[in-house]
Amino acid sequence: MSRPATDAAASRPAAPARPPGRPAGRELAVLVVVSGAIFLEGIDIGMLNVALPTIRADLGLSTATLSGIVSAYVLGYGGFMLLGGRAADLLGRRRMFLVWLVVFLVFSGLGGLADSGGVLLLSRFVTGVAAAFLTPAGLSLLTTTFPEGPRRDRAVLVYSGIAAGGFSLGVVAGGLLTSLGWRWVFFAPVVLAAVLLATAVRVLPRDPARATTRAGFDLAGAATITAGMLLLVYGVVRLEHPGDGVATTVGVFLGSAALLAAFVAVERRSASPLVRLGILRSSPLVRANLGAALLTASFFGFQFVVTLYLQELRGWSSLEAGLAFLVLGADVVLAPLLTPVLVRRFGNVRVVEGGFVIATVAYVIFLGVGADWPYAAMLPSFLLVALAIGLTYGPLVSAATDGVAAEEQGLAGGLVNTSFQLGAALGISGVTAVQVAALGAETSSAALLGSYQAALVVPAVAAAVGVVVAVVGVRAVRAR
Repeated sequence: MSRPATDAAASRPAAPARPPGRPAGRELAVLVVVSGAIFLEGIDIGMLNVALPTIRADLGLSTATLSGIVSAYVLGYGGFMLLGGRAADLLGRRRMFLVWLVVFLVFSGLGGLADSGGVLLLSRFVTGVAAAFLTPAGLSLLTTTFPEGPRRDRAVLVYSGIAAGGFSLGVVAGGLLTSLGWRWVFFAPVVLAAVLLATAVRVLPRDPARATTRAGFDLAGAATITAGMLLLVYGVVRLEHPGDGVATTVGVFLGSAALLAAFVAVERRSASPLVRLGILRSSPLVRANLGAALLTASFFGFQFVVTLYLQELRGWSSLEAGLAFLVLGADVVLAPLLTPVLVRRFGNVRVVEGGFVIATVAYVIFLGVGADWPYAAMLPSFLLVALAIGLTYGPLVSAATDGVAAEEQGLAGGLVNTSFQLGAALGISGVTAVQVAALGAETSSAALLGSYQAALVVPAVAAAVGVVVAVVGVRAVRAR
């Protein structure tokens, strides 16, 4: 007589336990796909920023149109991000990821075929909308595939490092591709998106049935939050041009506030709200989102001013400026290797606190930038910034999604990515406004340098405020 199955199973050697931070095969495949998508978005932005002067020269675009090409993406991304996050929860994460990856691919290709500023404006706006749906869908796929704990923490840190590295490497890749022809800046993301799409169809988990059978979609909430966010982001973009109709800018912000207030009223009465307002009562989530906005405000403001300093004052080419920033890509290595060790020992909030302190030191060092600084004098700040981003980006994402129910992970992802996007827009607008005000009507090199030094105060202050927010978080953790 054969031995019972239980005895046979007991006689077999036990399968080796998977280390707590190491993903399974399916988990690893999901991590690769969603990290590839966030890398695609980062490199797409970085490459375009470098190619803008060449695009203007080739198509004969005005300065307003050129600025609008950048702003169109920001409007689409920031305006639709919250809707995109909730749509992933309600309509299916896999479905939203695949559909909007296709949209991203198509309209990026349209940008490469553009022969006028209008086509480029349309391409960048719709590409931004696609990214607004794609990003929270990808992040929620990641956070629902990996169980909360060490494996999810490491996955989020890898994802975050690749996200930050995409922008840094995009600046370098943009310089190289622009030398071949600016249209490759749009066609290269098409190739990468096609590879990701073919892989995603095979490896992403199917959406559960409940994702498509929820009670009615909150159309009133979707309309008011999207319109309100569009006006808010548009108002922030207008801050980059302080003399461009103050009354109009104030009116845009007031309109945004009215629509957001209407959104809150709609959600309070809705039987199936788009956003459960109770999620905003979480102090750790609010602090994480505030920290996310301060992180990108300081980083993008700093990067923007330094780019102007290198190209306008020092006369460096776009490729030389891109190569100068290559060291910022070190966070791709730091985030998955160093940050998980520190998070396991000290926790997310303490690591974020340390990251903001390092960022503040980096930006303060650069305040003394001179008219003929060698690259060796800039390098310490660049290295410290890379370390700061590696220490803060991932833990902020983890803190913003930890403890959130699975059915609201898309919403949490949409909130934190909206904070990142709004922070970036505010940082660039802030340094632009300060630089323009400091420069005035002067045109000398000394005046230009002084205006850059004044603008660099903005990222230093933003990072210092980030330290304060993190310290409050550390005290709250100790109190609990």
